[in-house]
Amino acid sequence: MSRSVESLLPGGDTVEIIVVDDCSTDGTFAIARRYEETYPGIVRAIHREANGGHGAAVMTGLKNARGIYFKVVDSDDWVNREAYEKVLSLLQTFKGPEQGLDMVLSNFVYEKQGVSRKKVMRYTNVIPENRVFTWNDCGHFHTGTYILMHSIIYRTKMLVDCGLQLPEHTFYVDNIFAFYPLPYVKRMYYLNVDFYRYFIGRGDQSVQENVMIKRIDQQLKVNYLMADDYKAALPLMKENRRLVKYMYKYLEIITSVSTIMLFLAGSNEALEKKRLLWEYIKEKDVHTWRKMRSRFMGFMMNLHGNFSRILCVGTYRLVQKIYGFN
Repeated sequence: MSRSVESLLPGGDTVEIIVVDDCSTDGTFAIARRYEETYPGIVRAIHREANGGHGAAVMTGLKNARGIYFKVVDSDDWVNREAYEKVLSLLQTFKGPEQGLDMVLSNFVYEKQGVSRKKVMRYTNVIPENRVFTWNDCGHFHTGTYILMHSIIYRTKMLVDCGLQLPEHTFYVDNIFAFYPLPYVKRMYYLNVDFYRYFIGRGDQSVQENVMIKRIDQQLKVNYLMADDYKAALPLMKENRRLVKYMYKYLEIITSVSTIMLFLAGSNEALEKKRLLWEYIKEKDVHTWRKMRSRFMGFMMNLHGNFSRILCVGTYRLVQKIYGFN
């Protein structure tokens, strides 16, 4: 956590660093309090009396945020100093009520342990650089170029007004954070700098495959909520086909990941959960279900037998190797 906070301190009094202690027992709050005492007016330490998990910590930060813009930085992660200065300069330019941005995007780097060549998530050739743009200006988001929590800075008021809620005691809520607010995002800006450093590779991290299989019910909970959110958002996106297409693809990816993890679990119970997930999507919106089923992977995921499972898992492994996640 110290590395994370230290990387943010160069922002000085132009930023507010909210450190949320989610009822920890490892001295986190004492460290946060020392930062608060050393940097009054810049660092705020907030202690939650009951543990609520990642989603509760993010919502606590949002509830207490006083800044114009809101960025989540996990305690494992940090930001690049040079890119940070450019981001803050941009935000200072767009801080007026009439010129505010709903979402600012930047690149992030997979800081994967044991890997010397770091994978960078960029959005060049997908969205315009260095100017205000809307969803109508966006191109096609290819596999591996989705907008994730690490990429995002939201306008605080927009995030509050849209009614974002993240469930407690649930991992993988970063997907909801990067999904639910999108129909309310009108003005965007992309700064092509490698700002966020996403640490990955620790054995007990939630994104590790073995951990995801153990926590598959939490992944499924997020998947179900995203299916609900997508259906509810469709009336808001009637004249915004590119956003509809993007949100559909994001939901499709999350559903594919859930399905693959259930295949890897391999038990009869897991296969039944897979069936129930696809049935829920069908009940929620049959058009979305048909579209997912019409694609090769969606079709294979819904076939019975070991061959389809082997093929789906093999495709997942190939994509995993190419894009370097997990």
